[in-house]
Amino acid sequence: MKSEGQKRASIRNVSPQIECGKFQIKRVVNERIEVEADIFGDGHDKVDAVLLYREAAKEGENEKEWDEIPMIHEGNDHWSSAFEGNQPGIYEYTIEAWIDHFSTWKSDLKKKIEAQQNVRVEILIGAELMEKALEEANASQKKQLRNWIKLLRDEDKEAEALSKVFEDAVTKVMYQTRHRERATRYSKNLQVKVERKRALFSAWYEFFPRSTSETPGEHGTFKTSERILPEIANMGFDVIYLPPIHPIGVSHRKGINNATEAKPGDPGSPWAIGSEEGGHKAIHPELGTIEDFTSFVKKAEKNGIEVAIDFAIQCSPDHPYVKEHPQWFKWRPDGTVQYAENPPKKYQDVLPVNFETEDWENLWQELKSVVEYWIDKGVKIFRVDNPHTKSFIFWEWLIKEINKTNNDIIFLAEAFTRPRVMEELGKVGFTQSYTYFTWRNSKQEFQEYLTELTQTELREYFRPNFWPNTPDILPISLEHKGEPSFLIRIILAATLSSNYGIYGPLFEFNLNEPYPGKEEYTRSEKYEVKHWDWYRPTRTKEIISQLNSIRNENPALQTTYNISFADTDNDQIICYSKVDKRSGNKLLIVVNLDPDHTQSGWVKVPLRELEILGHEPFAVVDLLTASRYIWQNEWNYVELHPQAQPAHILRVENINER
Repeated sequence: MKSEGQKRASIRNVSPQIECGKFQIKRVVNERIEVEADIFGDGHDKVDAVLLYREAAKEGENEKEWDEIPMIHEGNDHWSSAFEGNQPGIYEYTIEAWIDHFSTWKSDLKKKIEAQQNVRVEILIGAELMEKALEEANASQKKQLRNWIKLLRDEDKEAEALSKVFEDAVTKVMYQTRHRERATRYSKNLQVKVERKRALFSAWYEFFPRSTSETPGEHGTFKTSERILPEIANMGFDVIYLPPIHPIGVSHRKGINNATEAKPGDPGSPWAIGSEEGGHKAIHPELGTIEDFTSFVKKAEKNGIEVAIDFAIQCSPDHPYVKEHPQWFKWRPDGTVQYAENPPKKYQDVLPVNFETEDWENLWQELKSVVEYWIDKGVKIFRVDNPHTKSFIFWEWLIKEINKTNNDIIFLAEAFTRPRVMEELGKVGFTQSYTYFTWRNSKQEFQEYLTELTQTELREYFRPNFWPNTPDILPISLEHKGEPSFLIRIILAATLSSNYGIYGPLFEFNLNEPYPGKEEYTRSEKYEVKHWDWYRPTRTKEIISQLNSIRNENPALQTTYNISFADTDNDQIICYSKVDKRSGNKLLIVVNLDPDHTQSGWVKVPLRELEILGHEPFAVVDLLTASRYIWQNEWNYVELHPQAQPAHILRVENINER
């Protein structure tokens, strides 16, 4: 282009972006996207810059016009600005920078005036800059510019002219009429995926529908599951996650405690999907009909709950796919199909799909149709089983394809695996991800892990969901432990992360008998139908209800990324603050990590983060007990009894607030 040689501004180190813009960053509706860059020019001329953003064009649409926001010079050639997406979708953003001749001229003019030099020529230079701006001006701007040019060229009105050129109105018009062809545009249009709020803020409850019958020994249904919806709603959960609801295979069915041979009547693992009754688009007959399922989804909605289902890309040997599409599976030299293995573990009841099949395009389309089928039945959230054992490029394609017509779908990656693999799943599009929270126990471990999740590049694409337990995992932190351990873990999960979940009712009933030598439940519900007294009151259930209410009422707990850790003089006590700047909601959370002993000590209140002035007294209200305290200075004493009160969730208030 003719003007390329006239571009003198440089734009470097633009953030946020992932791998030079290869992947989209993530935000939710009305969450700030803060953009930073190093911007400079040659010599001493001043530069200026704008942040450009717009909704990305969909297929068949024309590109939309850019909105622009001025960038702010933070010093040392570092600039920043921010924008928000006001609805779900893909947004583009980039930066434009240019040499600001008018600001440079004003700066030099001011210096010469202060030095009492003759500035007549400088005033004429200003008039020439305005004449150049006429080329880009609209009718109204041209009228203003011509009046100012006339004033600057009138030698008898020099004092008036010098006053006028420093007015904001003049600066604004000169900014608006800059010559864009000489501006440097950053080399890429970066993208952010803006999702609905539940992508960032949710409370999940997992249960097995087959264990909801009121009659011991009887298989539960969607109808019997409807009766416990109010109980789950009363605890404050807004997402119910159901393990696979499809027909279960008979061949190589697992028995109780994962026995390799099932006895008559053993229901099998729901993750062994598919039988002669159907596959991934069918309902297990003992759970009911598709009409019963859609009724359950609607009843959940009336209770303020969304239903998430399991998307497990695996089949039992009896799945219709095995006969209809044998090319989608691996076959052994002896003519048998390869079952799933994680040596020395064997899963004879599960056949993994072969993503290296020559027929991969038809496989992909079929799996996409499975997701679309359940979306049509009212499902908007999918918990994806073991996504790390499937092709990354498939997930990237599938999620983008689904989002083309359904941009409110949430995909949770159930992947407890190597860090780089979990990160890749986040990059290719998974909305939320399981994490290592389950195995973090010490103050140092929590602080290091949360700092990594919130203060590094992970913040841009890896959205954590903290689970204290799952049907597969009974962590050592809960094994053979009493109620305080459960309370500590649920308080940490619900306040450290804005997304969290539990597997119930085992969690609220404090059930924790492990299988010998493993971090798993004995007599796992994965392999048998249970009978629960869903209405049995427990203190853990009460605290869960209280926590979810506190989360809903305090915006500071509705994001993970505002956490700031505070010092304590006792490593068994962890303290952190969370602040929501828009609402002014400020919380300080203090947790005793020792479930067996009372712990006391001093915590250093982060006065700056909480916007508390110097030595002024301030009030803190414990949202768990409604107790109110007046504190002063940085260091304050706490004492936490695990049986009575293992934590404080303190809302910081003005001392005069009530």
